[in-house]
Amino acid sequence: MLANYQITKSISLKDYGINSTNVHYQLSPKELHEITLDKNQGVEASSGALAVNTGDFTGRSPKDRFIVEDEETRDKVWWGDINIPFDSKKFDALYDKVVDYLSDKELFVRDSYACADENYRLNIRVVNEYPWSNLFAYNMFLRPELEELKDFKEDWIVINAPGFQADPEKDGTRQGNFSILNFGKKIALIGGSGYTGEIKKGIFSALNFILPVHKNTLPMHCSANIGPEGDTAVFFGLSGTGKTTLSADPKRKLIGDDEHGWTKENTIFNFEGGCYAKVIHLSEENEPDIFKAIKPGAILENVILNDKGEVDFSDISVTPNTRVSYPIDHINNIAKPSIGENPKNIFFLTADAFGVLPPISKLSPGQAAYHFMSGYTAKVAGTEAGINEPQPNFSACFGAPFMPLHPAEYAEMLSKKMKDANVNVWLVNTGWTGGAYGTGSRMKLKYTRAMIEAALQGELDEVSFEKHPIFGLQMPRTCNNVPFEILDPRATWEDKKAYDAKAMELANSFKANFKKYEENSNEEILAGGPLV
Repeated sequence: MLANYQITKSISLKDYGINSTNVHYQLSPKELHEITLDKNQGVEASSGALAVNTGDFTGRSPKDRFIVEDEETRDKVWWGDINIPFDSKKFDALYDKVVDYLSDKELFVRDSYACADENYRLNIRVVNEYPWSNLFAYNMFLRPELEELKDFKEDWIVINAPGFQADPEKDGTRQGNFSILNFGKKIALIGGSGYTGEIKKGIFSALNFILPVHKNTLPMHCSANIGPEGDTAVFFGLSGTGKTTLSADPKRKLIGDDEHGWTKENTIFNFEGGCYAKVIHLSEENEPDIFKAIKPGAILENVILNDKGEVDFSDISVTPNTRVSYPIDHINNIAKPSIGENPKNIFFLTADAFGVLPPISKLSPGQAAYHFMSGYTAKVAGTEAGINEPQPNFSACFGAPFMPLHPAEYAEMLSKKMKDANVNVWLVNTGWTGGAYGTGSRMKLKYTRAMIEAALQGELDEVSFEKHPIFGLQMPRTCNNVPFEILDPRATWEDKKAYDAKAMELANSFKANFKKYEENSNEEILAGGPLV
């Protein structure tokens, strides 16, 4: 079954303090798939994809994410509940424990890189305890050609030891699991968690520091696609807002679905070589690209299979955060390479469960920066325990857990870039209309698609706009294939006074959330908030 298993190329890890003599280098997806099955660490689904269970952790653990405080980070990182400082001496001691733990293990090593634009390329070496974690690295990072591996020199190393448990009292962690970035030593150290997203997000977090500080490039937690005329569109949005669905447009080529950089040369490049998509309630009808990408080479995480190996995508008995990773070339309509030029439109997607925000509105540079820093969507009843009515949910830059710098630094970069490139920024509400959640209805996908299409085609440049009285947003008065009354959210409510009260409530939530950013925000950004 594993004919190639014992003859694959090995590599020494002694330079990192790892003395294992059983190290496998650059194994193929097929080999890693078969080794995982041989070790009883996964099963094969009927689609041919590998299905694994990530153990106790089925998602990231934000409170266990740390950044080593040193000369490189001390005065630059925005320290707090998101970016938690870690002592450099504690890191060194914990690192020694991890590499000692790995020294008697069979290990899997992969050289790969992030950033599709070679001018920004970051070479990455990943050391994994588990073969399926190494397959995840193959799927998610960019894959070097054979010639490129001859003189490969890593810029960063990821050491991933899911089976290792820290001792919080001695090691300085909160509990047994941890994910620590050391910018001085260029190491991402991950232990105690089998959730593969920690590998991907560790490098994303590193780039969110490296690119703006050293490369004058804006990192973005977004999807992006490119049109037939070469115009690039960027989509920001938290979970449940439609980012993946709306960027998967058959008329446009996908650049990437999650992480990108916007360069000083005014290009957009994908950080990754793959996709990591949620599969809860996945169907071929609603998400055909993702559904068809689940084939040999893909990894399903924490799903339930029946006795025929078929996935029940509605079964969330392990976690609602069921996922699949696959190389981006499992999608047919992609840009090659994963780079776009001439960004023309940016869409901030929000699922406003209060039914207050317009279905589409145009933002000034100050408003764009304000809403970018706010990163608003809403949680609805049933999404989390204890939530019985809509609640506002703010995540700075639409990706707060991965942003080492103060949100204002990213927002000011965005504002400057949109001015320099003359980019249109749109706020798109994919949430509720005609009332809040429970009274109104979800915005029809066909209307949202029509509004985005109109923005992309420049049709909204020719229409008149009306100013929202509370948020100050510019709302188009007409849009092809969208009913007139949909465009003004207040007009969709039977009780206008109830709308005004709910709009004021949401505006005050924005204001309250933004207080923590005011000291570091310029006047233009501050003026971009609600008018109340």
